[in-house]
Amino acid sequence: MTQHITVTHTHGERISVASGGVELMAYVYKPDPDAFESRKPYAHPLRTLAGSPVSGYRPSDHRWHKGLQMTASHLSGQNFWGGNSYLGPEQGYQRVEERVGSMRHDGFEEFTAADDRLRFVEKLTWVENGGEVWAEERRTVELHSVEPNEGTWALDWSIHLTNVRGEALRFGSPTTAGREMAGYTGLNWRGPRDFTGGDVFGPDGRGGDGETGASELMGTPAAEAPWVAFTAGHDGTDAHSTLLFAHAPENAGAIHASHWFVRSEPIPSVAASWAFFEEFELEPRESFGYRYRVVVADGAWDRARAEDYLKTHGW
Repeated sequence: MTQHITVTHTHGERISVASGGVELMAYVYKPDPDAFESRKPYAHPLRTLAGSPVSGYRPSDHRWHKGLQMTASHLSGQNFWGGNSYLGPEQGYQRVEERVGSMRHDGFEEFTAADDRLRFVEKLTWVENGGEVWAEERRTVELHSVEPNEGTWALDWSIHLTNVRGEALRFGSPTTAGREMAGYTGLNWRGPRDFTGGDVFGPDGRGGDGETGASELMGTPAAEAPWVAFTAGHDGTDAHSTLLFAHAPENAGAIHASHWFVRSEPIPSVAASWAFFEEFELEPRESFGYRYRVVVADGAWDRARAEDYLKTHGW
């Protein structure tokens, strides 16, 4: 049986969703003050039903990492991820403020809060650093399936992006720019500090303990591993938590094949990268779409538990 939720919308700033006295998620769309961190909406904090925090915000190593957020690290010479830009093997990472773009919140096309589900459709505009509009996004976020007996809740996040620039948009990553196995871009999660060294696993025996498991899954095609789970213990308590990241079935037919970006050390992070090894182009007036699910769970899950959840919770 699902549990009721309470939705609080502070207009112009954030949406908070709580259940059983715990704030499960805040979706923040008020622009952050620092343009270098790439102003864009993000979901933080994320918490389990028991109240354990499972997202990080502005960590000292990467101030532009903010919970769960949509990113584009390399887009036609612009950085819609934030922070330093990777300029190639010779120059490495550099602070180039004029490369950092933003994703502007333009309003909500739909906003529905029910007893057990929140769904909103957000309109955003991707703006390059000089102020030119490059893309229009229709983002759908849905929080649902709050199940105390399972100790779980789920968040679906989809993107539908249209090129309005007038010339092709070229999507890439640090790896397409020459940095080996650093293909981060797309929907990205940054874990809390105590998730560092957590275990990462996927289907068919993939993954394992700590960074060894993460390294095994790094760069794996979503076609071979449509889901990845990250589990770790918390500081200060005896609690463990698990996050399960999954591709919707229709992503198999998306504009470009996805691969997993996964790290357990030195930072806990997972991204459903849409341009890990190769760039792709989006022609003017053309669109692409992806849909993902993030399951937030109390406890240290194993592979059988993750697979059982996915089998019993359809798309």
